[in-house]
Amino acid sequence: MSTVDSIIQTIAIAALPVILAITLHEAAHGYAARHFGDPTAWQLGRITANPFKHIDPVGTVLLPALLFIVSSPFLFGWAKPVPVDFARLRHPKRDMLWVAAAGPGANLAMALFWGAMLKLAWLLPFNYFSLPMTRMAEIGIAINVMLMVLNLFPLPPLDGGRIAVSLLPPAAAWRFARLERFGFPILLLLLVTGVLGFVLTPAMQAAVGLIDFIFQLPS
Repeated sequence: MSTVDSIIQTIAIAALPVILAITLHEAAHGYAARHFGDPTAWQLGRITANPFKHIDPVGTVLLPALLFIVSSPFLFGWAKPVPVDFARLRHPKRDMLWVAAAGPGANLAMALFWGAMLKLAWLLPFNYFSLPMTRMAEIGIAINVMLMVLNLFPLPPLDGGRIAVSLLPPAAAWRFARLERFGFPILLLLLVTGVLGFVLTPAMQAAVGLIDFIFQLPS
């Protein structure tokens, strides 16, 4: 198999878990927002598992594919943000925490699902689908753990930043929330300097280790 064919095959296997990881993360935010009083995402048809409602051509498709091809230690991306009007939540400051946590929570659920699929692939008799299913499940675990841990990093506008704003006293929360406009430049700086990897890698390894333990997967 040529290098090009190998890359195409790998992207085809990775496409489903990567797209689901990114799009269902966003859908979970919309569902949580509706539950706590803000129907904005629901009214716009964004509370759906249909990936075409959430796909961003660059963040959902192009960037993850390029990072995967170059074997980047961090495989991440983004979907079209689900609109949330925090002022419409029944208790805006408190409920913000649950709306923000819903995205990483969805990634945790998907990581566990792919852990179960990996266990199943190893338990079933070996067949034509065993290797692709194994690889797809491994990618599913990796991308969901990565997105969960990255989004829990306490920097606005990441989910961890919004969780921190929800938990901080009002005056400190207001000052911390003002970092949001600088959030992505700061995140990019931390990424290229290696600081982000140094901070997040232990948490990702611990999460993968927990999934391995739950499903009794070999390390």
